[in-house]
This record gives sequence, C-alpha cells and structure tokens, in this order.
Amino acid sequence: MGYILQVMPDSPQPHRINQAAELLSRGQVAAVPTDTGFSLVCRLDDKEALDKIRKIRQLGEKKHFTLLCESLSQMSHLARVNNTGYRMAKSVTPGPYTFILEATREVPRRLAHPSKKTIGLRVPSNKVLHSLLEKIGEPLIGTTVIMLGEEEALSSAWEIQDRIGDQLAFVLDDGSSAIGDTTVVDLSGDAPEIVREGLGSAKALGL
Repeated sequence: MGYILQVMPDSPQPHRINQAAELLSRGQVAAVPTDTGFSLVCRLDDKEALDKIRKIRQLGEKKHFTLLCESLSQMSHLARVNNTGYRMAKSVTPGPYTFILEATREVPRRLAHPSKKTIGLRVPSNKVLHSLLEKIGEPLIGTTVIMLGEEEALSSAWEIQDRIGDQLAFVLDDGSSAIGDTTVVDLSGDAPEIVREGLGSAKALGL
C-alpha cells in the first residue's frame, strides 16, 4: 500500500525528494503533481512499471505517453527540433505545454508513435516535480490520473490515495488541486500546429 508523501510546494524538503527518487529508481509507480494536475509516473526505461501504469488506467498498447523533462536541454536529447521550434518552446517553458517532436534513439521504441516516430515532451513548472526530475537526472514517463470511463481526472492526493493508493508506491502531495489540460503543439511538421488548446495560451506561442 502506497502512502502520501507531503512536501512544501515552494521549497520541497530534500530528504522527501530523495525518498521519492529512490523509490522510482527501484521500478515503482507513483502519482506526482504537475502544473496541470497529477500524473502517474515511472522511469523512462522501466517497461514493467509502464505496464503497471497501463493496468491502473486500463490503457491499450496504442496509448501514447508524455515525457516529463527537467529542462529544454534535457528535452533536446530526446527529440529533434529546428531553431524555430526551439525558440517557440523556450518562450513558454516551463509551463503547461506539450510539444510533439521527432524522437531520437534515446527514446525507447515502445514510447514513440509507431509510424510517425514522434513523442510528446513537456517541461512542467511545478517546483516539486522539477526538484524530483533534477534529483533523478532523467525524464519520467507521465500520464494524467484519469480512470477508465470517467471524464474528470483525480484532482487531489487524498482522492488518488483512496482510489488507487494500493497500486502505487507513494503519492507526492504539495497541496495541489489544480486540474486542466496542457496545450499540445505539434512541432514535427513543416509548420507548428495547435493540436489541443488547454491551460497554455496559444497567443503566447504566436499562433
């Protein structure tokens, strides 16, 4: 049974972040706050943990996940982006934006789109998640904590703990209750394209 790991939102305690990073490094699955709500996460190269996330959310093999990155520099190792796309991403990150880009060989094949070879990446602004990503030193696979047949994502640590806590190592709780979608921008083609407008302003992208 997982437990709630409470952290300060503006200055997360290092020992709590270290504890969370250690559990994820052992192949565990957890729920963590982002700037658009909570995400289920696991390590990038952990297939068993990813399969567990699929089971929790009852997702098929065709579901595409997002990679949560600590910085644009880290993101650039996982995807190819031209100068225009990089400038656009830099202007709004960290923030509630997901960018679809051509994946590099650093991304496991099972995570990339099977035909387009693309991957969704984002740099969240949540300070707790940023500290965790910085400690781990690599991206995390993430997906919104929304259950099969439901329209609303689970919006608080206690709700997540009550519903699926027995399938998680921990729920990282910074008091967040915000919920929403990222704005998804496809940068893999000839011109940037808004796929979905969410919390991130399209105007800030100049689109």
